[in-house]
Amino acid sequence: MRALANWSGALAGLLLMICGGLIQGGWPWFGSAGFETLALPTLQVPALLFTALVCGPRAAMLAGVAYISIGLFQLPVFQGGGGLSYLLDPGFGYIAGFLPAAWLTGRLARQPGMDDLLSLAGSCILGLLVLQGCGLANLLLGGLVRRWGGELPQLILSYSLLPLLPQLVLCCGVAVLALPARRLLMIER
Repeated sequence: MRALANWSGALAGLLLMICGGLIQGGWPWFGSAGFETLALPTLQVPALLFTALVCGPRAAMLAGVAYISIGLFQLPVFQGGGGLSYLLDPGFGYIAGFLPAAWLTGRLARQPGMDDLLSLAGSCILGLLVLQGCGLANLLLGGLVRRWGGELPQLILSYSLLPLLPQLVLCCGVAVLALPARRLLMIER
C-alpha cells in the first residue's frame, strides 16, 4: 500500500510540476503606471515543495527524477527549455537542486510535530534554500572555470537574488495549501 501511495504521489507531483511550468504567477503591485502585476517565477519549485510536504520525500524524489528525465530527454518542460544541452545551462544547478530540496522538505515534513503552518513553512523555506545553494554552487563553479565569461554577477542576480523573495512568498503559500491537504489525506504526524 505504501508503494502505491509513493507512486501515486510521485505522479501527482510530476503533473503539478509540469503544469506549474506553464503557469506564470503574479503579485498585485502599485507601480508608477498604477495597478500592475509583478511577475513571479514559474510554479515548478512550489509544486515540488508541495509534493514533498504532502506526499513525503520518496514521492517528491520520484517526481523530481521523472521531471528532470522528461526535461532532459523528451519535452522542454524547464523554464528555459530542455534537452541534453540544458546540462550546460547556468540554470541547471537549480534543476539538480530539486532532488536534495525534495528530500529535505519531505523528510522534515514527516517529523513529529509538523502539523502547524509555521513548521511546514519552515521546512519549505529550508528546501528552497538547499535548492538555491545547489544553483549558486553551479554558477560559482562555472564562474571559476570561466564557463559563463564575465557574466557571473549578472547570472547570480537574475537566477538567485531576484527570484528569492517571490519564491519565499510562494513557500508560505505552499504551506497554507499543504496544511489542509495533509489533514484531508490524514497524513500521519
